[in-house]
Amino acid sequence: MLGGQILGNFIAVRFSDERFRYFLRRSLLDAYITYDPATMAESRSRSALRTVLRIACDLVRLVSAAGRSRAQLSAENLFLRKQLALYVERQVKPRRADDATRMALVALSWLIEWRRILTVVKPDTLIRWHRKGFQLFWRWKSRPRGRPRLPADLQQLIADMVAANRTWGEERIASELLLKLGIRVSPRTVRRYMPRGAAPRGGARSQTWSTFVRNHASAVLACDFFVAVTATFRVFYVFVVLDVGTRRILHWNVTDHPTADWTAQQFRMVVSGEQPHRWVIHDRDSIYAEGVDATVAAMGLTILKTPVRAPQANAYCERLIGTIRRECLDWVIPLNEWHVRQVLAAWVAHYNHGRPHASLGPGIPDPQSEVTRQRIHDHRLPAGFRVVAKPVLGGLHHEYRLESAA
Repeated sequence: MLGGQILGNFIAVRFSDERFRYFLRRSLLDAYITYDPATMAESRSRSALRTVLRIACDLVRLVSAAGRSRAQLSAENLFLRKQLALYVERQVKPRRADDATRMALVALSWLIEWRRILTVVKPDTLIRWHRKGFQLFWRWKSRPRGRPRLPADLQQLIADMVAANRTWGEERIASELLLKLGIRVSPRTVRRYMPRGAAPRGGARSQTWSTFVRNHASAVLACDFFVAVTATFRVFYVFVVLDVGTRRILHWNVTDHPTADWTAQQFRMVVSGEQPHRWVIHDRDSIYAEGVDATVAAMGLTILKTPVRAPQANAYCERLIGTIRRECLDWVIPLNEWHVRQVLAAWVAHYNHGRPHASLGPGIPDPQSEVTRQRIHDHRLPAGFRVVAKPVLGGLHHEYRLESAA
């Protein structure tokens, strides 16, 4: 107990000293700078640059000395030796030799008899520098070269192929590159450039959920609920059913109190048995009770429930609801249920018959009979026609078409 108090008093006194705190901060800063990888890399590059510059200066001095007379060189040599003798007599310790000085001394030792005139270090030290230089040279000479890396565009192509083809392994990708594109890359090299977490060597054992939905889009229905709030803060529930293949809204309805029986009746109004639909996607909301699923199953449809808290599994219907909000309900303040129905009826007609969809090419889910694909005219309107705009929702949106000017 007494030892702990003494230690605490000592620490308090030491930390109260301003100089000690400055020393502590400086030590921590130096430690951070020392162990920072970016700082260390920059320091190494600067040190290498200084070494190269000093060696270049020594070479310039050597070349300039070659053009001088022998008498001048001898006089300068004797002049420098006299000054050096004073340092040796006083036993002044020279500073530590840097890399440039070591390289220069090792190189000059090949030209002169250095053992008689070496004073700054011991002969064994100079010999050790010489051996270390040979080690570095042969290490550079014998470095493993290996095969060159693949070009950046080919690396990106492999990554794109892996992302787009979940069930492919490295052998399949290597075969595609060889047979289709004429690029010979071994499967082992392909595996090296595959992103982390990619499919195993034989490919994934199952397809992704989005791939399944795209392959069966024409036979899939997606449904969901969303809310619309009126000016008097009444909440109405809107039920929508989307044909994933054509992006057409097959059915919608509004109620202030959705029940399982009401939801089952909505499916009876949608499914007539003549359409090629086989699956219905919905979430795990309690409104989809066992009676609702039993009614849908009796119509010959299979229920696909999305995972818990995974709205992306019903992405098409979620995107539709987001579009309804962004393009319709966010710009209108409904007054009552009748107003909600009027607004949605106008917008759904525009969505199905007049709104282009990028995922369809672009295209329109259910084009009207008079709407035909016009001939493409580059940057100019076709002669003899004029553009007619039809307002939707009081001018919130417009539908455009060509009409004969005559």
